[in-house]
Amino acid sequence: AAVGPDYVPVEIKAAEAWNSGLAGGLSGKAISPVTLAAWWKILDDPVLSSLMERAVAGNLDLEQARARVRESRARSGISRAAVFPAIDASGSVTRSRSGGSETDLYAAGFDAGWELDLFGGLQRSIEASGADLHASAEGRNNVLVSLLAEVALNYVDTRTYQARLAIAQANVEAQQETCGLIQWRVQAGLSDELALQQARYNLENTRSQIPTLRTGLEETLNRLAVLLGQPPGAIHAELKDRKSIPVTPLEVAVGVPADTLRHRPDIRMAERELAAQTARVGIATADLYPKFSLTGTIGLESLSITDFIDAASQIWRIGPGFSWNIFDAGSIRQNIQVQSALQEQALIQYESTVLDAMEEVENALVAYAQEQQRRKSLKAGENAARLAAQLAKAQYQAGFVDFSNVLDAQRMLLSFEDNLALSDGMVTSNLVRLYKALGGGWASPGITQTGEHQK
Repeated sequence: AAVGPDYVPVEIKAAEAWNSGLAGGLSGKAISPVTLAAWWKILDDPVLSSLMERAVAGNLDLEQARARVRESRARSGISRAAVFPAIDASGSVTRSRSGGSETDLYAAGFDAGWELDLFGGLQRSIEASGADLHASAEGRNNVLVSLLAEVALNYVDTRTYQARLAIAQANVEAQQETCGLIQWRVQAGLSDELALQQARYNLENTRSQIPTLRTGLEETLNRLAVLLGQPPGAIHAELKDRKSIPVTPLEVAVGVPADTLRHRPDIRMAERELAAQTARVGIATADLYPKFSLTGTIGLESLSITDFIDAASQIWRIGPGFSWNIFDAGSIRQNIQVQSALQEQALIQYESTVLDAMEEVENALVAYAQEQQRRKSLKAGENAARLAAQLAKAQYQAGFVDFSNVLDAQRMLLSFEDNLALSDGMVTSNLVRLYKALGGGWASPGITQTGEHQK
């Protein structure tokens, strides 16, 4: 009979629907396991899909997580081996001197010992190590979920920086043209020096943004390379050509909260850690009881090598034994309290993980829907700003307004174009964060149940 508490899975009731109103193409339909497993494929970007596969194969954090799983599997094997008898072989030749004479002693044999798990201490140890193994596997899955999200986010950032760089460079060219036009008007006496200097500082202000954007682009490319397990700079040539930011689908199924509780590996990992700690309470409790064992020895022992294999040289011993800690000043009971407190902490951690997961999904739902609304406003503002810039330039050339109107219109156009590119990237990034919050990617195609990448 195994002493200590038996583990009973904790039932956490999930809400029937998300608190956030589903908008922006979000749907409460059940999410397809295939879609969730390889969610990045809905973005229809072959370059991104290739980066994902290479990250699974080469990322060092994921490889370390796999090694932890192998360690836990070996430790679980050690625990299971403890329930079987242990047999040792030994042999020796010794020479001794006593009373002026020398004696040789030849010995060889087998020693066996077997602890009888009457109170379940070894069984609880097997339970703990098995739960630890499953927890480490879920930890690896959690690393995989985060890795795939990080690769996608950095890829979207790369395309966003490329779009913003193109916008800034196009504005520099347009403002250079405007500056040349004003310089001609100054020389012709149709404009003043103030307008020319205003055009110049507007041009330089736009040009000053380009180095910052290039720095951000370099950082995201270097980060992508490291996520793939490669040195910085390894994928610059591959991603040097500008491509559009991946576009999100019109409808995204997110399921219900209960689905997230099943899909997220961090929740399953916390639950397995609770199960392991519950078993450790039993391990500590078993120390209160006596330990029974069977021991035996069989072998040969002789003073002469010629008589070593004779029947008279045979020896054997067998018998039961027990040990019981009678006095320990309360250390065993204190250890039980320690393990029980750790079990309570594991339960709280499990409940906290569930709450954090629900919060993460709710925030991702709101961010995804609201950013799409923001993008619509920015798109309308960009159209108006472009028209205003054209009108201001035409009216300035006709002498109806001064150059400050052109200056303001150009600044607003650049601001709207840049913010619109940022919003395009943010919409896609928020979808990535949403799939990460839903637990997408841990059961990805091309990955075995042990977490290894299939070649």
